[in-house]
Amino acid sequence: MAAEYNIFPVSESNAREITTWRYNPPYDLYDLEPRHLTGFLNPDYRYHQVLNKNGRLVGYCCFGVDARVPGGVYLKNEPEILDIGVGLAPRLTGQGRGTAFVGEILKFGFNTYHPDIFRVSIASFNKRSLKTFQNLGFIIQGSFTREFLNVEFFQLERPVMEAEDGETRKTSNPKLFKT
Repeated sequence: MAAEYNIFPVSESNAREITTWRYNPPYDLYDLEPRHLTGFLNPDYRYHQVLNKNGRLVGYCCFGVDARVPGGVYLKNEPEILDIGVGLAPRLTGQGRGTAFVGEILKFGFNTYHPDIFRVSIASFNKRSLKTFQNLGFIIQGSFTREFLNVEFFQLERPVMEAEDGETRKTSNPKLFKT
């Protein structure tokens, strides 16, 4: 079965488009500005565009340090953990597309960076995103407040899952998760 989404390093034209996306409150927290373009185009920040089967831009993702939300608890040496950030085009939010969208990003992240654990930070008001990630096996590990915005974020983690012959299995990761 062909992938519903294709993921590539972000092009300058698509990065420019992403910085024009506007979300309805309270999701406007995720609005970006033209000044963010430099970060999108810096390969060290690992930004990627997500295109649908027809090649239309539907979202983006990033991996590593730039996916972290300031104020979160991050240790200096966590090579086994891959932080991920995602953004779906405003016209597509709230339509039940999140699981397939994020699932494809996780597959890409696993195949590209080979982590043991995925981690994501999500604003506590963003029930849609929380539900999507929890449906994909992520578990809340803690919370923090981003002081500048006075917004609470949850940090969620999930051990990597590998698809093998159509079956999903957990990797042998010794890290224990809170339940």
